[in-house]
Amino acid sequence: MTQDSLTLYKLIVLYMLNRVSFPLTKAQIDDFILGREYTNFLTLQQAISELGDAGLVSSRSLSNRTHLLITDAGRETLSYFGNRVSDAIKQDVDAYLRENELELRNEVSIQASYYKSTNGEYEAELIAKEKGAELVTIRLSVPLEEMAVSICDNWQKKNQEIYKYLTDALF
Repeated sequence: MTQDSLTLYKLIVLYMLNRVSFPLTKAQIDDFILGREYTNFLTLQQAISELGDAGLVSSRSLSNRTHLLITDAGRETLSYFGNRVSDAIKQDVDAYLRENELELRNEVSIQASYYKSTNGEYEAELIAKEKGAELVTIRLSVPLEEMAVSICDNWQKKNQEIYKYLTDALF
């Protein structure tokens, strides 16, 4: 792999992050880039790591997922070097984001995690966000870890139904 190739992969990641108004997860970026066989997993992870080290992207871990955002320095870098990304790749990115926007946004806007509390029970924390603002946060205590896992899984699948039920019942 040449340095030019690694630079291209970094620019593709920056381009993707710049085209959305919400964070993308590493897994979402992996799915796009690896799915089109632009590079391999290890090289992509190196590119993302170097972007973070250079301050071009910021990351935060939520619910066992790493969310990535482009920084101002990343936008500036993209404005200087974005022309190195071919129009064909840009079209691929734009089509992918257009076709999958709702699913991509939902993945990062719906969060579920659990932990063992001091009283020995498990706390499941469920969050739904829209445009960075929390719409709802639900915290449930359950006696078994399996129940907490199930609650988190079901929140990912049924959050819209649950949110609608809550708003209908409360308003």
